[in-house]
Amino acid sequence: VQKGHPDYYQEVAARLAQATPNSLYVNQFGNEDNCRAHYETTGPEIWEQMEGKIDALVVGVGSGGTLSGIGRYLREQKPDIKIILSDPAGSMLHPLVNEGKKVEATSWLVEGMGEDFVPDICEIDLCNEAVAVTDGEAFMAARELLAKEGLLAGSSTGCLVHAALVWCRRQTRPMNVVTFVCDTGGKYLSKMFNDFWMI
Repeated sequence: VQKGHPDYYQEVAARLAQATPNSLYVNQFGNEDNCRAHYETTGPEIWEQMEGKIDALVVGVGSGGTLSGIGRYLREQKPDIKIILSDPAGSMLHPLVNEGKKVEATSWLVEGMGEDFVPDICEIDLCNEAVAVTDGEAFMAARELLAKEGLLAGSSTGCLVHAALVWCRRQTRPMNVVTFVCDTGGKYLSKMFNDFWMI
């Protein structure tokens, strides 16, 4: 169901928290601490590890906290850094970034990223452009990451890695581009790492 429907997962979570004594609804989609954590820790860590030599960041959006926090920090350090959105095909975010078009989201199987709305904390305007990634492209990139690099990562990592490779191959000069291996692939053993499921 779409955002605004009573059965939308965020509405259900808020309702459960309200009805459950001694509970807290963290609301990662509207909690500014989500962005602050990345602004104060992840952004500086990337800047330090790259010794300031970073030309582009490829990032996805679930809640928008990673994009907003790291993006804001890196733009303060280097205003001309390119911030590229990796977005599942079907999400409404890549048409918004690339064409300024608000479209209705469809569906996708990549988990944990892509949206049918712009989260409250998501500074989508930080993105210079977006790369749409199909489920198949994301899954195959994650499988290739395991086969070639020995990294067992999930579908959102596959989405990020595929978008990073697509974007990098378009460039005409060497660049330092950062993206993330942001999840573990253990929970996908019966899904994208299963040949029968893939078929």
